[in-house]
Amino acid sequence: MAGVDHVARIQQEWARERPDVDVRPQGVIGRLHRIAAHLTEELCVVYRKHGLNEGEFDVLATLRRAGPPYERAPGELAQFTMVTTGAMTKRLDRLERDGLVTRRRSTLDGRGRVVALTPAGKRLIDRAFTDHMRNERRLLDQLTPAEASQLESLLTAWLARIESSPPAE
Repeated sequence: MAGVDHVARIQQEWARERPDVDVRPQGVIGRLHRIAAHLTEELCVVYRKHGLNEGEFDVLATLRRAGPPYERAPGELAQFTMVTTGAMTKRLDRLERDGLVTRRRSTLDGRGRVVALTPAGKRLIDRAFTDHMRNERRLLDQLTPAEASQLESLLTAWLARIESSPPAE
């Protein structure tokens, strides 16, 4: 399966133009970047089928994973979805407008707010998540089970190391 793909051509050109620079990292990073772009597009097809974008799916899924009563504070949602509170507010505005979530004052802290799935939001995310997992299975089935397991192990180890390292300056 390996051969001269888009990334390999770029590496060859850089190796020719800058033989003083080790371009081997592009083999992994470049391919991961291209795979991520392809995967994102394939995943977004399913989200759009359910009238959602990637961020809205993420919010609904985060609320659904919370378990009954399917609610979290907006700050928790921002933390779990890794977006700014401003971006979260925009997502919540649309989801609330569409009747998929509600926002109310916290009963524990009168100043705090709570975001909760509505019954319609729960039904939608349950359907969307089922389709999402079916789509992920379809994408992953392009690898053998052994390849998928090996890739998961490698990515798990690499992600743990990256997330425990100080960020680049």
